[in-house]
Amino acid sequence: MTRSLTIAAAQTGPIQREDTRPEVVERLVALLQDAAGQGAELVVFPELALTTFFPRWWYPDGSPQLADWFETEMPGPDTKPLYDEAGRLGVGFCLGFAELTPDGRRFNTSVLVDRDGATERGRYRKIHLPGHEDNEPWRRFQHLEKRYFTRGDLGFPVFDAFGGRVGLLICNDRRWPEAYRALGLKGVELVCIGYNTPVENPPAPEHDRFGDFHNHLVMQAGAYQNGTFVVGVAKAGREAGVDHIGGSCVIHPSGTILAQTTTLGDEVCLARLDLDDCRSYKTTVFDLRRHRQPDLYGELVE
Repeated sequence: MTRSLTIAAAQTGPIQREDTRPEVVERLVALLQDAAGQGAELVVFPELALTTFFPRWWYPDGSPQLADWFETEMPGPDTKPLYDEAGRLGVGFCLGFAELTPDGRRFNTSVLVDRDGATERGRYRKIHLPGHEDNEPWRRFQHLEKRYFTRGDLGFPVFDAFGGRVGLLICNDRRWPEAYRALGLKGVELVCIGYNTPVENPPAPEHDRFGDFHNHLVMQAGAYQNGTFVVGVAKAGREAGVDHIGGSCVIHPSGTILAQTTTLGDEVCLARLDLDDCRSYKTTVFDLRRHRQPDLYGELVE
């Protein structure tokens, strides 16, 4: 008997600065309904799925405009319709958002919600924060994640959910092999990743033409080297004058892409997973307990 799961990558097109939370949630609900109509049991949304990518703008300390981008509860009044519809449809989801904690800390966060639309099965706070902290007005647009977010404090947890072992990563985390390996050492079988990735990289424009290639390269390698399925989901298109890549996809433990979006707008792509496909990779070439040599890896963290 296989452990099967139908998963959907629910890509969104751009979210503009003036778009309201209810308007965005309405779009997410429509994607959820589309995915459920195609048999999805778990739907993965992008990083910071409720707002535009606000770290592109500089805000002074204590700015109420910055605070407006953050969620103080999940679900809150604006996001409750998504949770309610997920419960009605019997579909779980993974959602990225900006989290403001009761003690005033700010995180780039994802939650994993069960098919009842009520039970939070897991939470992850982004660890590999890219960009910069200081005002750099020479850039055409800024990338101030290091200023607006605290490094995640939950580590790299793996959750027993949806019939398997599920881990969460966010955007830049996907570029770091250590993130996948931390999950792989805990037996992960499915990694859900949301991202917002500009086409332009102002400090290194020579990288721009490789953006789509690098996006898939790191996720396919992470899947293969850790014997896990990976689902990567973009917020794509031209947002506030900044172009973002798409390429949302579902990746098999072999590293092959099972399904991929074809537009830069709101779009769903699905794949039926057999979580037992992870086993042959985890018990042969990537049997981590048998073949790793951790006593010789000290220089990786020293």
